[in-house]
Amino acid sequence: MSALVFGRAISKSLLTLHLFTQNDILTTIIPTTLFAVVAAPLCSPYRCIHVVWWIWLHLLHFNVANQVIDPAEDGRNKASRPIPAGYISLRDAVYLRWCLVPICLVSSAFYSIQVLSASLAITVLTLWYNEFKAHSHHWFSKNLMTGLGYACFQVGATLIAGRDMSRLEPNALLAVLLSIAMFATTLQAQDFKDQEGDRSIGRRTLPIAHPSPARVSMFVGLPMWSICLTQVWGMDAFCSVAFVFYSGLVGLRFMVCKTTQADRLSCKLYSLWFSVAHLLPGYWRYFHEARMHIS
Repeated sequence: MSALVFGRAISKSLLTLHLFTQNDILTTIIPTTLFAVVAAPLCSPYRCIHVVWWIWLHLLHFNVANQVIDPAEDGRNKASRPIPAGYISLRDAVYLRWCLVPICLVSSAFYSIQVLSASLAITVLTLWYNEFKAHSHHWFSKNLMTGLGYACFQVGATLIAGRDMSRLEPNALLAVLLSIAMFATTLQAQDFKDQEGDRSIGRRTLPIAHPSPARVSMFVGLPMWSICLTQVWGMDAFCSVAFVFYSGLVGLRFMVCKTTQADRLSCKLYSLWFSVAHLLPGYWRYFHEARMHIS
């Protein structure tokens, strides 16, 4: 009986950890993993396990820190999250939040000083974003902080994926810089679906502060970024047209479909566009870098 109780406790704990990060699988884990694999490039299939583990561990750290700040908001807006759903108490979640700090730092130190630096930057940004409420002061600070944090995820994951964990290749660094700008200027795609909960706590995201311009920014921004990326990474005409056309459809959907349910689907379609955008450094490596080495 004790073994059965122990097994159930372990299962509940694993489920709780999964629930803290499940909503970010499409928006963070998959795109960042794809980015690291193609930007590094991946030196060994075995290293991919380390990449996913490192991303998930730091995402868990950030999400727990974020969700212990205002559980009441989650109760209204995202009741399936672990704390409002009763999977873990607020006190235990706070303990978990601070225990994850040394776990993330020590695990990163085993890879390299540079990976440790990325982990430390995520720790500082997490503290600034949540405890110091950088996310609630202004929509610009929220987008900027999230963009910088996302870049730290990409840097750490790309270092782990590559052959040399102490440095990024020039093309990988370019990809990170483009990703920071792209993510910081299109992050509002994830805020449309959360307007009700954000408004109830006084959070000023871009869709709340400037509803119409926020939707126009998606309609204009996604195709513009798509055109830019196709030029930077040297895509052929057919792939370029398909990529830009898809981004235009997603941007148009944000403009036309404005219900909460529609915004949820639009966010998923945006996540697909974002994931494909993260594969483009791999396109360049396969079709251009390889030919340069052959010639």
